[in-house]
Amino acid sequence: VSTQSTGGYKATQGMVIYRTRVKRGGRKRPVAKGSCYGKPKSAGVKSLKIQRSIQSVAEERVGWACGGLRVLNSYWVVADAVFKYYEVICVDPAHKSIRRNPRIIWIVGAVHKHRELRALTSAGKKNRGLGKGHKYTKVIGSSRRANWKRRNTFSLKRYRLGGIFMSSLYL
Repeated sequence: VSTQSTGGYKATQGMVIYRTRVKRGGRKRPVAKGSCYGKPKSAGVKSLKIQRSIQSVAEERVGWACGGLRVLNSYWVVADAVFKYYEVICVDPAHKSIRRNPRIIWIVGAVHKHRELRALTSAGKKNRGLGKGHKYTKVIGSSRRANWKRRNTFSLKRYRLGGIFMSSLYL
């Protein structure tokens, strides 16, 4: 119960919990007859590791199955030898008790459709490397790619302010 409440769950109408399971282990490349055509560098089938967490995969599958619901959060439940089990907290944006609640009405907006597919849930943000503090400087600028691009783009503006100030200093 404590895990549910920290994930944002409240025992109100319009909130549901789905339990889902995801197969443990690495990701096998889905190719026909186990053969990848092309260069040997990209010929691997077995020893590949998924870049996202299994928890975000579980959220994604629930989001596909329940298209009318919004995925709020998820948490680990149990694991056996083959599967990991997660519970995914979903919210019904059309329900009156959700639309009238000022604490959760933010998820009703259309911009929050399929948050789990865009890595906006807690598990997805972890995979993107988002956070606060000195450990998360690689993603300043919303993503690793934007951060890299900003640092590696050489910009020469047509009207540069530096020349104006430097010329006024020597007058």
